[in-house]
Amino acid sequence: MGTISLRNVRKAFGDAVIIPGANLDIGHGEFVVFVGPSGCGKSTLLRLIAGLEDLTSGEILIDGENVSNVPPAKRGLSMVFQSYALYPHMSVRNNIAFGLKMAGMPKDEIDSKVTKAAATLNLTEYLDRKPRQLSGGQRQRVAIGRAIVRQPKGFLFDEPLSNLDAALRVNMRVEIMQLHQELGATMIYVTHDQVEAMTMADRIVVLNRGNIEQVGSPLDLYHKPDSLFVAGFIGSPKMNFIGGEEASKRGARTIGIRPEHIDIVAEGAGWPCRIVLTEHLGADTFLHVERDGNEKLVVRAPGDFRGKPGDRIGITPQEARIHRFDEAGKVIRA
Repeated sequence: MGTISLRNVRKAFGDAVIIPGANLDIGHGEFVVFVGPSGCGKSTLLRLIAGLEDLTSGEILIDGENVSNVPPAKRGLSMVFQSYALYPHMSVRNNIAFGLKMAGMPKDEIDSKVTKAAATLNLTEYLDRKPRQLSGGQRQRVAIGRAIVRQPKGFLFDEPLSNLDAALRVNMRVEIMQLHQELGATMIYVTHDQVEAMTMADRIVVLNRGNIEQVGSPLDLYHKPDSLFVAGFIGSPKMNFIGGEEASKRGARTIGIRPEHIDIVAEGAGWPCRIVLTEHLGADTFLHVERDGNEKLVVRAPGDFRGKPGDRIGITPQEARIHRFDEAGKVIRA
């Protein structure tokens, strides 16, 4: 099994409260992503689960057992770091096997586990190389292999793809998702990249200043954000926010509409706008427009849209797709 539960978990450094009180249940085999801006507490929360930081108060349970005072090595979790943390003088084989050797496992069992992990991660032909002879993606796979062979109750990933270029990030993202499907293990993954969160997670935990703002599936958070913060963080490009008269007449302080839920109409109809900038991405074109005397908005258009900066168009939000928020930034449900 690999269930993980947080009960009123709090972390403070002196007067600075990083995690004011987190409650969360993660089921066996779930892929849960902690996401939020820099400084929101997501890595701190992961390190608390791993045992690399001490709790100020609260409890962490793994498979129902309180491990709040249990050292990291005895929690049954494996952590994959952003920095790979490989031994440069050791071969790939010995890097993967290191933890098992330290645990005193028999050599033939170690060899079997390393061989299997290497095959799973497409590292078999690199087993006798040193880390300096590998690409960034291959090094990260070695770090993951070192975690796999321990057969942990859960895997903890702390922004593992941050050091990779864009193409490698996409490839490694797919590999980690496939690994999760193959192993069926509990995984907690920390990232500041909401696209990673949306594509990888069974459930996303959105953190804001140490508070768990909302928990849900990627589509739940996309379609039903609980707050302005979540609405603005989930989705790319992010949701447009509009105040003033348009919000007031809909009974809200602020309304939100995603770029893909705005229709382009003829000039003179809808909200009059001027195109400021166009981003052509192939299948889509994103228009940065300025409403007359009002906000700057982003609108998704078909990839072959021919508008150019300076052109005037009309836009109309799809009324059923408008999100309403009150003075406190909380959603107003219909």
